[in-house]
Amino acid sequence: MGEQVRRFFMPCVSLMGEGCHKELGQVIKSLGCKKTFICTDAGMTKTGMSSKIAELIKNDTKTQPVIFDKAVPNPTDKNVEEGLALFKKNKCDMIITLGGGSAHDCGKAIGIVASNGGKIHDYEGVDKTSKPMPPFIAVNTTAGTGSEMTRFCIITDTSRHVKMAIIDWRATPNFAVNDPLLMVGMPPFLTACTGMDALTHAIEAYVSTIATPITDACAIEAIELIAENLRPAVANGNDMKARSAMAYAEFLAGMAFNNASLGYVHAMAHQLGGFYNLPHGMCNAILLPHVEKFNLISKMERFADIAIVLGENIEGLSAREAADLAIDAIITLSNDVGIPSGLKSQGVKEKDLKTMAENAMKDACGFTNPRVPNLNDVINIYKSAL
Repeated sequence: MGEQVRRFFMPCVSLMGEGCHKELGQVIKSLGCKKTFICTDAGMTKTGMSSKIAELIKNDTKTQPVIFDKAVPNPTDKNVEEGLALFKKNKCDMIITLGGGSAHDCGKAIGIVASNGGKIHDYEGVDKTSKPMPPFIAVNTTAGTGSEMTRFCIITDTSRHVKMAIIDWRATPNFAVNDPLLMVGMPPFLTACTGMDALTHAIEAYVSTIATPITDACAIEAIELIAENLRPAVANGNDMKARSAMAYAEFLAGMAFNNASLGYVHAMAHQLGGFYNLPHGMCNAILLPHVEKFNLISKMERFADIAIVLGENIEGLSAREAADLAIDAIITLSNDVGIPSGLKSQGVKEKDLKTMAENAMKDACGFTNPRVPNLNDVINIYKSAL
């Protein structure tokens, strides 16, 4: 038998570089839409970013956008229902998401249900939709989640306290906009968390069981860019060279995991978000060295590659010694940018670990992890990260 067929997913068009968000009006006109729905969060409204983007759209298209600024961190099913009601009430025909992963995921979920009906819970899993979303533009203001260009949508089910992984090619935005000028306002800790989120995407994609030469190229370049630029971006948010490089890094990492998928860092982090509403990027960063230490024996040569692009010298070392350096480098980077060292400091309780581990083993992100864990393995990884 020949090699399994692989698919490659990404937006039709992606705008990159300083000032590219100013082309937004032209993009909307090219899609022929009449009523724009902006899905964003209260922070974007507070900083004036929501009104700035709305005014740009109004001036270029002569239409008044509807703003829904109630997307919350770790968006919920209730959040989606509220946004959908406003979308329908105003008879909107396109969606613009403005912000980071939370705004993008909330907007994707609204678009999915707007076109396909039912509730967002109906689409948990892989490719459950039958109709395309409304025309969709994702304007990114963080450098981490990759949600502006992926087919992934993560929504918290408030009744089960579980993050639902909705992975659907129809959830891929038509246009992705990554303008580093819109990322300058990110505070240092958010810069750190989103940057470590991007690093997690790239590493999990590189060691994934369905990695390809295309995803490998994206993942390795992303890891190298993050190693060189995350520290400067955290140290000085106005460093445009570092901001631009991180925008490319997170996009490349998105290309990698959008097609090679992820692993148990994300499967386990989703449970922390569902149980405790903790920041997703921070959870990934804390879990990353512990999960990859578990994975080490499955892909030693690949972890040696990761060590090299993280700046480690592996000359004269065995494959195991080189792989170990990758874990050390991840921990050093995480410490340097101010990520908390453990989950206990974030309120995570040992009594919840078994339930979270059981849920993590059902998460679609775990299916491509390079080493297959059992329940005790997952519990012990959580324990090591406390």
